[in-house]
Amino acid sequence: QTRSLLGVFEEDAAAISNYINQLFQAMHRIYDAQNELSAATHLTSKLLKEYEKQRFPLGGDDEVMTSTLQQFAKVIDELSSCHAVLSTQLADAMMFPITQFKERDLKEILTLKEVFQIASNDHDAAITRYSRLSKRKENEKIKAEVTEDVYTSRKKQHQTMMHYFCALNTLQYKKKISLLEPLLGYMQAQISFFKMGSENLTEQLEEFLTNIGTSVQNVRREMDCEVENMQQTIEDLEVASDPLYLPDPDPTKFPAHRNLTRKAGYLNARNKTGLVSSSWERQFYFTQGGNLMSQARGDVAGGLVMDIDNCSVMAVDCEDRRYCFQITSFDGKKSSILQAESKKDYEEWICTINNISKQIYLSENPEEIAARVNQSALEAVTPSPSFQQRHESMRPAVQSRPPAARTSSTGSLGSDSATLSALSLDSLVAPDTPIQFDIISPVSEDLPGQAKSSGQSGRRTNPFGESGGSKPETEDSILHQLFIVRFLGSMEVKSDESPEVVYETMRQILAARAIHNVFRMTESHLLVTCDCLKLIDPQTQVTRLRFPLPNVVLYATHQENKRLFGFVLRTAGGRVESRQTSICYIFESNNEGEKICDSVGLAKQIAFHAELDRKASEKQKEIDRVKEKQQKELNKQKQIEKDLEEQSRLIAASSRSNQSSTEGQFVVLSSSQSEDSDLGEDGKKKRESEA
Repeated sequence: QTRSLLGVFEEDAAAISNYINQLFQAMHRIYDAQNELSAATHLTSKLLKEYEKQRFPLGGDDEVMTSTLQQFAKVIDELSSCHAVLSTQLADAMMFPITQFKERDLKEILTLKEVFQIASNDHDAAITRYSRLSKRKENEKIKAEVTEDVYTSRKKQHQTMMHYFCALNTLQYKKKISLLEPLLGYMQAQISFFKMGSENLTEQLEEFLTNIGTSVQNVRREMDCEVENMQQTIEDLEVASDPLYLPDPDPTKFPAHRNLTRKAGYLNARNKTGLVSSSWERQFYFTQGGNLMSQARGDVAGGLVMDIDNCSVMAVDCEDRRYCFQITSFDGKKSSILQAESKKDYEEWICTINNISKQIYLSENPEEIAARVNQSALEAVTPSPSFQQRHESMRPAVQSRPPAARTSSTGSLGSDSATLSALSLDSLVAPDTPIQFDIISPVSEDLPGQAKSSGQSGRRTNPFGESGGSKPETEDSILHQLFIVRFLGSMEVKSDESPEVVYETMRQILAARAIHNVFRMTESHLLVTCDCLKLIDPQTQVTRLRFPLPNVVLYATHQENKRLFGFVLRTAGGRVESRQTSICYIFESNNEGEKICDSVGLAKQIAFHAELDRKASEKQKEIDRVKEKQQKELNKQKQIEKDLEEQSRLIAASSRSNQSSTEGQFVVLSSSQSEDSDLGEDGKKKRESEA
């Protein structure tokens, strides 16, 4: 719309330029004619003055004629002066405004147009270089340079575009001024010229010319006010648009809208140019109802690219480019690979096409329904490396089965439970249970738990096969077995304790396919690991569904047709909230039903033993922690005993020191007693008192 409106303004500017050029030529002829008239009048006056100097052979002296001609010469000379003044006034009042408009304003428009075209081309070139950035061997310095180039070119284009638009808007006012001012100057000059001889003429045009002059001043003031407003708008837009100059803005600041049913923008389309070569073309794409349209630059209207009702859209890894996705028509005969500019556009395009493919746009409140559907829909998944490489990496290191491997073609977590042969068929599968014939059902809003029950983790995987610092969940699994299967259907069941549930589900799904003439089946690769079961697209290697192995509670093959097998997945939630739901999935294989069930049983046994080993390891760790704690307590007790012994030794040493001092006192007393025996009773009493 902007470019179409710009085309209208440019066409109008071209028409104005063409008309002004013609008007300029006409006014220039008036100016030239006036100059010529002034020069001719002056020459006439000069010739009339020189009449008396002429010598005519047949003429004689004619004083009356000479004096008359002199009088005429004087009047014509005055008239010549008036014409000269008129020529000067025409040059200033008529030719100068239109010349300024032609040489300055119109050329400014052409110059801004060229600058805008150059800036647009530079921006396209920068976007092209940015789109070619590699995601695997990406040089951060090159990426920074290319991103800075995109930022600079986009900012330059935006600023040039705004100034160009401002000039185009101003041109509408200047057009009026450039038309009125020359005419006003021409008329004023003529009135000034005729005012010398005719006051009445001046009186007749004076009011009109005054009004014209007032109108010109009003237009000029309005133009100045509009230019000021546009300049302020440009400054505000420059500040507000600065984050948008980046080709891939921050998704936290500009989140993707997932409930859209209409989308438009520029995309890079992949076109095959040879058997193995291809080219990318940048075009404007938009949705119109259930159709995807494209419009090249310069086209009057868009053309149909594809009918996207009931189509499929998925992220793809194409030619080492980022943000690529593929749209495939409902019959699979037509597909298109497109590349978005940013992650936000990439997610919005995928969500919008998904919403349109479900024909949500035909409802009264499409965005509300899309929001409700997207809450329970499976999130888009992305391609992994080639199937051959992945198959080689998934070959098990141990091919032999453990002795405890199961030999039966049926199994469940509750293998010791009694069979449900006495129950009726209605107790196994409800009569009104809907059947899903495709892997991803567009009516996911009827079963809120359908997406979760299908085993979808709800986490978007990396669309380009990059690890992103996380380890693949099946990398440590010791079991990797791959089988080719075809999905027949799935439905909710009421029991998951007997193989009869699987048999009855097979019967109902096959009967429903026959009744409704549903013959198309989706072929996939079933990958069995110790963690989960995965359904992988054989062409794009997209993980369609993932079933956690602990949730697979029952699996069995058909009693007669060993190509048919199924399993029951127990999940939380369903058509009735706050209860566990069991969903039975039925597949057809290439005579490998029993082998697939044996592989699932082996995977569950390995997972069970791994869980036992994990619990034993945790128990051993707990014992080690208890022993370590006891050892710490024992060491602490020994330290306390050692401290007590040290204190005992110190007390004994102190006691011995005190005993030695006491014995010395006893020796002194004994000597004094011997002396006292000589002193008598009085001396003894005196000595005892002293002692």
